[in-house]
Amino acid sequence: MWKTLRQIVRVGRISEPGSSDSAAVQAAISPQIRAELLRILGRALAVRVVDAGSCNGCELEINALSNPYINLEGLGMHFVASPRHADLLLVTGPVSRHMELALRRTFDAMPAPRLVVAAGDCAANCGVFGAGYASCGRVADVLPVDVTVAGCPPAPADLLAGILQAVQRRV
Repeated sequence: MWKTLRQIVRVGRISEPGSSDSAAVQAAISPQIRAELLRILGRALAVRVVDAGSCNGCELEINALSNPYINLEGLGMHFVASPRHADLLLVTGPVSRHMELALRRTFDAMPAPRLVVAAGDCAANCGVFGAGYASCGRVADVLPVDVTVAGCPPAPADLLAGILQAVQRRV
């Protein structure tokens, strides 16, 4: 233990400092996004996330949307557990055969109008998994997709941009 403590004292903090302008940019953009969502929807955006067979890389980035840096709740969006409360379905991964029926049921349980965002290369074109005996292929082969977000995994900012693009198409 003492060896570890001496190393911590000797090396010091090795993490990178945050961007100095990130807080200012976030403070300027947040009210605009919130106002746009309220103008289009009249309320907060409810997002239901479904992992249709991914490696969980995209889920880590989706969870990063809730951290204080991006603050999804502060932008007027929140994740919901029930598809009956959802406005937008955020799907990750290629659709496995075992998840096809669950994904269709989730989509059918959502109230109209429904938005679907395919997050990541796997959801867009099967990515590294490819199409095979255990996969139904990309999300667009199973559900109508409004927006596809590229990346393996996509950055939280790209996910947020894809969600906003889907909402703006709703108008």
